[in-house]
Amino acid sequence: MSGADVVLSLESVHKSYGTVRALNGVSFDVRAGEYIGLLGPNGAGKSTLFQIITGLFSADQGEVEVFGQTFRSSGSQLLARMGVVFQARSIDMDMSIEENLRFHGRLFGLRGAALKGRLDWLTAQFGLGDLQKRKVRELSGGQQRKVEVARAMLNRPRLLIMDEPSAGLDPPSRRSLVQDMQALARDTGVAILWSTHLVDEVENADRIILLCQGKIVADNTPSWICNEAGTGDLTEAYANLTDDNRRDT
Repeated sequence: MSGADVVLSLESVHKSYGTVRALNGVSFDVRAGEYIGLLGPNGAGKSTLFQIITGLFSADQGEVEVFGQTFRSSGSQLLARMGVVFQARSIDMDMSIEENLRFHGRLFGLRGAALKGRLDWLTAQFGLGDLQKRKVRELSGGQQRKVEVARAMLNRPRLLIMDEPSAGLDPPSRRSLVQDMQALARDTGVAILWSTHLVDEVENADRIILLCQGKIVADNTPSWICNEAGTGDLTEAYANLTDDNRRDT
C-alpha cells in the first residue's frame, strides 16, 4: 500500500508516569481498511497508547501522526475525522437509540435527510433498526455497545479507535461485536484498532500488535505470530511471547 493509505503512524513513542514507563519506543502504522488487534495483558500500556493517539495525552518522546498530521497542528480537525469507543459507557441511558444518535449527529453538523439516512444505515448495519425507539437502558449489553459504535461512525471516520469495547459483554455478544467490526472494516474501508487482552477477539484480525510492558513484542498476522512462537495455537503463542518478554526485562 502507498503512504496515502496510512491513517495512523507512530514513531518511537515514549510515555512515563514518574518512574513508571508506560510506553517504551512504540512504532507502527495503521492503513485504511485494516482490522488490527492491539493485544496485551492488563498494564501493558494499551490505554495510555490510545490516550496519546486521541490527543488526550502527549507523548514524552516520539511522533504521532493521524492522516499525516499531528495534534499540535490540527487537533480538532483530526478528532472530527476519527471515531472513538471508550471502555466505559458514554451514551445517555435514558434516551432512545434514535435520540442518542440524532443528538450526536447534530454535533457533527448533520441535519434533515442526511441525518436520517445516516441513522437508518447505521442502525441497519448493527441490527438495531427495529429498536430505534427503545431507551438504551432497556437494551442488552451487546446492543448498548453497538449503539456506541454507531454513534462513533456518524461522522464517517477513516479511523475507529476501540478501547476494550467488549468489557462486560457475554461471549456471544463479544463474538457478534467482533464480526460486525470486521465486516465494517471490509465494507467501508475504515481502519479499526481494537484493544483487548482476550485472544479470541483478534484471532481473525488482519494484524496483531502484541504489546507487553510498554513495548511491541510482535506486529504481524496471527499465523506469523504463531510460527514465531513455535506453536499453532494463538493463545499459547501470546502466553509464550509475553512470558519471554517479562523474563527479558
